[in-house]
Parts: sequence; structure tokens; C-alpha cells
Amino acid sequence: MEKLIKRYRVRIKNTLVSNKRYLYQNIDWNDRLICIKGSRGVGKTTLILQYIKQNFINDETTLYISLDDIHFQVNTLIDTVEEFYLNGGKRIFIDEVHKYSNWSIEIKNIYDTYTDLKIVFTSSSLLEIHKGEADLSRRAVNYTLEGLSFREFIQLETHQNYNTLTLDQILCNHLEIAQEITSNVKIYPLFKKYLTTGFYPFYLEGEASYMLKLKSVIDLTLESDIPSVYHTEFKTIYKLKKLLYIIATSLPYQTNITELSRSIETSSRNSTLLYLDYLDKGKLTANLKTSAKGKNIMVKPDKIYLENPNLMYAIGNTNLIDGNVRETFFFNQVRSKHIVNTSKQSDFLVDELYTFEIGGKGKKQKQILNIENSYIAADNIEIGFQNKIPLWLFGFLY
Repeated sequence: MEKLIKRYRVRIKNTLVSNKRYLYQNIDWNDRLICIKGSRGVGKTTLILQYIKQNFINDETTLYISLDDIHFQVNTLIDTVEEFYLNGGKRIFIDEVHKYSNWSIEIKNIYDTYTDLKIVFTSSSLLEIHKGEADLSRRAVNYTLEGLSFREFIQLETHQNYNTLTLDQILCNHLEIAQEITSNVKIYPLFKKYLTTGFYPFYLEGEASYMLKLKSVIDLTLESDIPSVYHTEFKTIYKLKKLLYIIATSLPYQTNITELSRSIETSSRNSTLLYLDYLDKGKLTANLKTSAKGKNIMVKPDKIYLENPNLMYAIGNTNLIDGNVRETFFFNQVRSKHIVNTSKQSDFLVDELYTFEIGGKGKKQKQILNIENSYIAADNIEIGFQNKIPLWLFGFLY
């Protein structure tokens, strides 16, 4: 326990409380059991360390532990928590629970036994807490931390604060909102920078090393996170890497399961669909389906995108088409708050109500003419007109 506390103190000392993510203010930290999910690299650990440092910096009744610590090679989580609790512990923050095989049962037992202990735990976006050996879904309050929104990126770059916007605000008042924002900041240099190197908070550590770190995120998601959650074999990791490369070099990928199965040397259609689901839950890809298909993983997506534009540049496709980058940005930012599906007439259908066509500043109305509640999300414009809305403005949804 003493070594765990020493390592925790070092991490707290090196944590900056500035630049808090959007989710920090949205969490009700008073709940007894909180789960914070998110993909690798989006800042889950920093988020909880910031909260501890700001509120419990010298409080010995608070402890942070990471379950990938060597301590847990020979010690159990439940025994560690019991020792902490018996010595006066009141709050425990548990990082990387997906790295610990018995996590759900032990957290359930801790929650049920120590009824005055508050627990916050983080996990990979891959983890589904209702599918653990002990179902925590009725006990835990769940939050998901996304990568940096374009709004957050602008705040980090300009040190100015901007409010989040609802989709209705963007659709109804985009002209006034865009005029106000662009009167204070030059949007397009920032937007281009965000698309290439602005989605993951570690860009603040230096742009020169950003792509190397992002490639490491991809590798660790495939080689560590997915196997730790789904207990996959080495040959499956190889197939996932090949699958990701095929998708990345054919964006957006028009799904052909038979062709994909052949390419990754898998005879089972269901296995290929399962691998696509792994990549989607690992936040490496984003599967786009019609609303009628629902969330059934055994139904093929109509199109597959990479999860965010930065991944498009990291995986090495040097001949990126602007249209693919635009669609990936829109899909990534909007699906964080809304249901996005395939549209029969255009690019995207949002909340089964709004139709969106994505394009450049010269994009015409032809494709969405006479479609109710239809809009153009246009790149390379600062301010829109009528139903033509600047693409960058959809980066203000969170």
C-alpha cells in the first residue's frame, strides 16, 4: 500500500489542473459509483487526477490506483481496497479496470460491502459494464469522454472560452453564432490544424511527436486493449490490423463482407462482423448504418469511416480526399451527441429527422432539393446562409 500511495503522489504532483475537459463539469462527483469510459489517449486519467488535485490534494482518505500497476500482479483489488478502507479511506479512484480480469465482481463486492465508500473507475471504450461477470449497470453512473471537440481545441489554442451549442441552436442561429465567433478568431488555420493534429489532448505535449504517439495509440488499442477485453488470440490481432488498413485506404469504405473476409483470410462472415465491432468500440473506426438496422453487430454497416480525421493522417494515406475528411469530421462530432445514420438521399440522417449533405463552399442544393429539414454542412466558408452551415460549427456540440 505504501508504494501505491507514493506512486499516486508523484502522479498528482505532475498533474496540471488547467485545461479541464468538457466532461469535468458534467459529472456528478457525489454519486457512489462512477464509470468514465473512453478510448486510449483522450485524457481519462488526467481528468480524475485533476479532480483529486483540486479537491483532495492533502486528503489521506483519498487514493488513486491503476490496475495495470505491478502491485496487482500479486495483490487483489478487493484486498487493497479493504486495507485502504480500514485505515480511514473514503474515496478511491481506480484507473484502467479493463486490465484486471476480475474487475466487475470485485468492484460489485466493494460497492455492496463498503456502503460509505465512493468509487470512480475508468475503462476502455471497449468495455460494456453490463456484460461483465457482475452486471454493474444498475449501480454505476456511466460517462463517456470523447476526444477534443473543435470547440475545446480552439479554447486551448486561443485561451478564449466558447460555449457548447445544441444542434437546434446551430440549425436555427448559425449565421449570428458564426459571425460572433469569427469576429474574434481566424477559424480556418485552426480548423485545418485540428483535422490533422488536434483530436487527442496529447498534442499539447508537442506536435513533432504527435503522429508517433497517435500510431502508438492505434497499436496499443489493437495489441493490448482489445485482447484484454475480448481475450483475442494473436492471429485475431493480425486480422484486425489488416482490416483497419483496408478500411483506412478505402474511405469511406462501402462494406462488402465477403470481400473483407477473403482479404483478412477469415471464412466466417460473423467473425468479420465481430472484428468490425471491435474496431468501432475501440474508437478506431465508426460504423454507419441505416436506422432500420439498429445496433445489431451481426448486421453489416453500410459505410465505415475512421473514427476521427487525425487517424486518417496517422495511418498513412497521403492522398486524402477532402470530401472524406469532411464527412469523417461531421460524423465524429455529431455522433457524440446524436444518432447518425445513412441517408437514402444524402450523406447523413441525424436523429431520423435532419438530412445533411457534406461538401465544399460551392456545394449546390440539388441533392437535397425538396427534402424537409435538409442542410448543407459546407467546408471553406466562415459564415453560412439559409440552410448552408459552416462545417466547422458542428465542432461546438460538446
